[in-house]
Amino acid sequence: MKKTNAPHQENKNIMLLTYVVLALFLGMMGYFGYFLQVKSEDVINSSYNARLDRFSDRILRGRIFSSDGLVLAETQNNALGGEVRVYPFANAFSHVVGYTSKGKTGVESLGNFYLLSSHVNLFEQIWDQFSGQKSPGDDVITTLDARLQMTAYEELGDRKGAVVCLEPGTGKLLAMVSKPDYDPNPASLDAVWETLIQEENDQAQLLNRATQGLYPPGSVFKIVTALEAMRENTTGWKEIPFDCSGVYAVEDYSIKCYHNNVHGLQNLELSFANSCNGAFASLGLSLDLASMEELAFQLLFNTELPLALPYAKSTYSMKAGADTWEILQTSIGQGMTQVTPIHMAMMTAAIANGGILMKPYVIERVNNAAGEEVKKFLPSSAKSLMTAQEAGQLGDLMRQVVITGTGSALRDAPYSSAGKTGSAEFETGKETHAWFIGYAPAEEPKIVVTVIVEEGGSGGQAAAPVARKLFDQYLLR
Repeated sequence: MKKTNAPHQENKNIMLLTYVVLALFLGMMGYFGYFLQVKSEDVINSSYNARLDRFSDRILRGRIFSSDGLVLAETQNNALGGEVRVYPFANAFSHVVGYTSKGKTGVESLGNFYLLSSHVNLFEQIWDQFSGQKSPGDDVITTLDARLQMTAYEELGDRKGAVVCLEPGTGKLLAMVSKPDYDPNPASLDAVWETLIQEENDQAQLLNRATQGLYPPGSVFKIVTALEAMRENTTGWKEIPFDCSGVYAVEDYSIKCYHNNVHGLQNLELSFANSCNGAFASLGLSLDLASMEELAFQLLFNTELPLALPYAKSTYSMKAGADTWEILQTSIGQGMTQVTPIHMAMMTAAIANGGILMKPYVIERVNNAAGEEVKKFLPSSAKSLMTAQEAGQLGDLMRQVVITGTGSALRDAPYSSAGKTGSAEFETGKETHAWFIGYAPAEEPKIVVTVIVEEGGSGGQAAAPVARKLFDQYLLR
């Protein structure tokens, strides 16, 4: 009689099914682990999570504070017995703190989960439930320095543009201003909302220019060109010569220095300090374009930023084989290159911090209504953008900008500083955008400042004085 292998086959099938189920289980557990460790907070904190708003039925939305203890947002009872979100500083913190009446933006969005959570003691929560009262939500304490923010707001004045201030050693966002702005208080915002969102509105008041405004970097991009030159000329890079006549001509093209300034015989240190366009255009023609594209990527162009606030990606498009005109333009920060102020602030912060970029953050801690700490956010590094030696060399160049070059607005300050000015062309017939990036004190940096003034003209004349006021406010208290 022939033996059958049916039981053996059945066992194999059972084992196979067991392995499949086990694999699915392990995969599911792996996904849950990944979600809890990596993605859960993003989902929970999302302003699009409608379930969070149901918390408002039993929790009074918490307050938002500056780092120096001032209330930036709170919920109050109105005359009709309802609730209204109040922003005591109105326009001054509008983009960074945000609003709640038309969706949620800024810190109101980032901290939404915490603001709608309550960590008052259990007995108080039970009592609130039985009495029909709302439990007070947790308070979000930001990294924002109110005096610095107000100084940035006042110094930018009626001009369009943006200001970003960071603490380079931690990544703390100290101030963020964007203009034109708006009043986030519900009654004021509701009154102008339809005007703000109209397509024909060219003022873009709702746009946070600090994180979402894309601008040609102009001469502040010379930091990138200089760094590439350092890498390709490890010895003697500082002495790369150029004789500036005010206009640099090559083939059928010409590059002019700002207002046709004649700088004469320059080395790289001097041409950087004087922001000589001809010198850097000429330098660009000598560089390895593939290597420069890789450097741009390392410096966070065309990639994600380690930033929780909504932002636009900075773009760099020059590749190996680019024609002469594109090289000339890109090397001085013109052409197709676009950058956000927050990105320039992050690059500057990395230079000030020995090449290491710390992740920018704006929420420092969460307290319950009694002032007891619930959660604390600690500084963390994002990545190394350059070596410590390269950061030091760029810092030396930026120091000379202040000592001998276009950063004269900071020259007589009672503290040392380092920076770079820029004047970026963007449309024929219009004045250039004015840039300044820098940090202070130069030896032990405590603050990074980035300023852009739209159509401000000279970076040294329009943007650097704003930075000076901010350095003064922060360092001379």
